[in-house]
Amino acid sequence: MTVYAIAQLKMTDRAAYDRYQARFFDVFKKFNGRLLAADEHPRVLEGAWPHDKLVMMSFPDEAAFLAFSNSPDYEEISRDR
Repeated sequence: MTVYAIAQLKMTDRAAYDRYQARFFDVFKKFNGRLLAADEHPRVLEGAWPHDKLVMMSFPDEAAFLAFSNSPDYEEISRDR
């Protein structure tokens, strides 16, 4: 069953995040992840949203998501997230 992951990001170091983003897809595609949406200026219709970016992803199943999020490759690049 497809698993969806949503990341709400707050930028504290843009240069570090740019390094993370430059290496992200090489890791992401190893686990059959699919990027559904990424927006640095999402339109908020209701309430406060104290973040800078929204990312929506999908994976074929929970095992693929966990393999991605717990992989040494992702752990290495996530230091810049």
